Amino acid sequence: MRRTNWLVIFSLATAGVFPDALQAQDYPSKPITIVVPFTAGGPTDVMARIVGEHMGKQLGQQIVIDNTTGAAGSIGVGKVARAAADGYTISIGHVGTHVANGILYKNLNYDILTDLEPIALLPRNPLLVVTTNQVPAATLWGVVNYLNDTGSRIFGGTAGVGSGSHLGALAFFAATKARYQLVPYRGTGPAVQDLISGQIQIMVDQSANSLPHVRAGKIRAYAVTAAKRSPAAPEIPTAAEAGFPMEVAIWHGLWAPKGTPRQSSPG
Repeated sequence: MRRTNWLVIFSLATAGVFPDALQAQDYPSKPITIVVPFTAGGPTDVMARIVGEHMGKQLGQQIVIDNTTGAAGSIGVGKVARAAADGYTISIGHVGTHVANGILYKNLNYDILTDLEPIALLPRNPLLVVTTNQVPAATLWGVVNYLNDTGSRIFGGTAGVGSGSHLGALAFFAATKARYQLVPYRGTGPAVQDLISGQIQIMVDQSANSLPHVRAGKIRAYAVTAAKRSPAAPEIPTAAEAGFPMEVAIWHGLWAPKGTPRQSSPG
């Protein structure tokens, strides 16, 4: 009897390699749910939909996106940790949801290390320092000076304590010594919408989320938090070029409930 490693199936699917021999197996026999622990429209949601579309084609099965939000992603991650360990409910997350939350939140109803099974590592995403168009600064130095003058009245959005955008803000604080007031959202999607409208003034956000709005002229970008300029936006300098060394990139991954069988047999 042939046996198929379903974790390998997911890894191969996300990498774009899926042997014909695996397609003949019984798994999956019904839709697979990817729980996104943030609101629709944010970088994690976008990543899940891209990966889900590709997985659906490779696996020949529907991929359902379930946005379960709150508590910097811990509500959605907890939902997957408590789900049936059958390979049909998985979560997407990142360094914030699957590392920082385990350190910052002492009352989680699950254990990140023992209740979840890693499946695949997804691409890393650098951050952008972005502001509303109303901020009167032309460079990152200008933004820092502006915050030093008015920081107590400036608000910046995050997806909650421990989220990628929160970690980015902390890195910004450490590198620049400037401060602004942090406002938690259920995801960076709605935070960026408030940035565009001027309800908040600044974010350190994943480039995949903010760059389309920068391109559309809705917000301004001042620096990328990477060692080198991004090929996707070579005109945006690095934070180090502006005199503020700050290298932060958010990696994403897929997880399943602990105990999900690594092997599944054909019926």
